[in-house]
Amino acid sequence: MTAQDVLFGFGTLHDIADRATLLRTIEQADRDGLDLFSMSDHPYLGARLDAYATVGFALGRTERIAGLVNVTNLPTRPAPMLARTVTSLAALSEGRLVLGMGAGGLWQRIADMGVEPLSPGDAVDAFEEGITLIRKLSGGGPAVTHEGKHYRVSGIEPAPVAAPPVWTGSVGRKSLAATGRVADGWIPGHAADWLSRRYRESRPVIDEAAVSAGRDPREIRTIYNLPGRITERPLAETRDREGRWIGGSPEQWVEELTGAVLDHGASGFTLFGPGGSEQDSLTLGRWAAEIAPAVREAVSAARQPA
Repeated sequence: MTAQDVLFGFGTLHDIADRATLLRTIEQADRDGLDLFSMSDHPYLGARLDAYATVGFALGRTERIAGLVNVTNLPTRPAPMLARTVTSLAALSEGRLVLGMGAGGLWQRIADMGVEPLSPGDAVDAFEEGITLIRKLSGGGPAVTHEGKHYRVSGIEPAPVAAPPVWTGSVGRKSLAATGRVADGWIPGHAADWLSRRYRESRPVIDEAAVSAGRDPREIRTIYNLPGRITERPLAETRDREGRWIGGSPEQWVEELTGAVLDHGASGFTLFGPGGSEQDSLTLGRWAAEIAPAVREAVSAARQPA
């Protein structure tokens, strides 16, 4: 994936009971040319497949598509072990992995797993330190000794594999600033899109922190979790009263997403069903065959020099 790619993915639900359908859907998306599949990480839910076990299994059955845990439940997956997991998956899949990272949201349930709760500020500190340590434990080089506030390792050999790209689900200002300093991408929370107030107020925090850290903000992607319907006929209104995108015909999707890329700097879209549900196979087929290629073609044409 290059910085200029427009990525198209889809979100999955992954109950153990639905495992056969899940795998068939991912395999079909791989054949159809989608870029990634996204899985949530809630290890305290017994009916769910483990996110990283499932991503690894699915990558072994596919050839092109990448896996994203959106986002990794970092408090239950300590950074040094997570570094080993993601570098191994990146090596085995030849780079078809994105590392989604979060500071931890449902702390009551996380505590139920035996993890000591952190204050919101400490959770964000651990999140940023965790990303930094994962990078240190990747890409080869001398043994790593790290004496941080939340993580300590002594003389640990890095994996000879680069860390995958890191996308965050940051929401608060402190977390957004951390994204600007250390991450490669941002997934706006609460399914916020390019016209939302949340995006308009949050993205500048990322950009300012990136500049302060000596980084180019344009290197940090914005990838949207995008719920919506794909309809046979155009809708009279493609947004609800609160301004949220609700979907439309393939032509309406293409127009909207092309504008999101060219006018608002969007670089990827992960499709979910209305309300965050899973899309059916017919809808995903249209997403892959009709919408994604048309948006890519329109963006490419617009970016050609006059």
